[in-house]
Amino acid sequence: MGNALCICSRGTITINNKRYLLIHRLGEGGFSYVDLVEGLQDGRFYALKRIICHDKDDRQEALHEVEMHLLFEHPNILPLCAHAMVEKGSKHEAWLLLPFLKRGTLWQEVEALRDKGCFMPEERILVIFHGICRGLQAIHNKGHAHRDLKPTNVLLDNEDQPLLMDLGSMNQARIEVRSSQEAMTIQDWAAQRCTISYRAPELFNVERECVIDERTDIWSLGCVLYCMMFGEGPYDMIFQKGDSVALAVQNRLTVPKNTRYSPALEHLLSSTMIVNPQERPFVADIICQLEAIQPPLTGHDATRI
Repeated sequence: MGNALCICSRGTITINNKRYLLIHRLGEGGFSYVDLVEGLQDGRFYALKRIICHDKDDRQEALHEVEMHLLFEHPNILPLCAHAMVEKGSKHEAWLLLPFLKRGTLWQEVEALRDKGCFMPEERILVIFHGICRGLQAIHNKGHAHRDLKPTNVLLDNEDQPLLMDLGSMNQARIEVRSSQEAMTIQDWAAQRCTISYRAPELFNVERECVIDERTDIWSLGCVLYCMMFGEGPYDMIFQKGDSVALAVQNRLTVPKNTRYSPALEHLLSSTMIVNPQERPFVADIICQLEAIQPPLTGHDATRI
């Protein structure tokens, strides 16, 4: 990774001989946090993701995320601008410098509409969903799967185009499971890295002889589409109430009755959320369905409940 220097007293950092001014904290998770920084040479704003690495395995995972970013140059995948590994006493921090998109995440957009008593119109859903599918297709074409697709991992730019982010859970698209031990390893990994309410059914109880492929992302894609349509993921409330998501995903999804969306869009949603992964379509099939739907609306104004 690149060279880094922290000059904390001056509120700046240096990555690859370029200085950035620390502005404020944007957010944090269990093992990482994100700061807004400004490039002192170009005047642009960036999001600096810092991943705390306690040991060699953590460092390898952080390097893996960097490698996944560097695989892609696609308008619907968030690019990596610079990176570095920084020593912090006995620990390390992996620094990932990413573009800052002030619009924020798809989830923030859905939540803001919901708070106003509005839903996203179909034409806008189709545009955003198409971009998400294109980004996912680029990942799948490289022989990988995202494995943690959800509305908080989709950013929106000023033109309403989505960019997939948080590539740390990405791994090879096709995983052959040949034993109970391998099945349990995959299951435990999924429990740690794949958000429960967007996790595909086959990752809850992995069979001892099976193939896990990129169609886990198609299930998650369906959950994202559902969230855009109805203001929350199909299993969000089940998880929040403490009920079993693992049990709920084994049943056919029931689409809420509504008059806002076309039967074609509802059919697209249903086709993504097929419990049997071998019957679930690939992303190219979803894109074909999507492009066959004629947008029924001409504007992007949200419709009232």
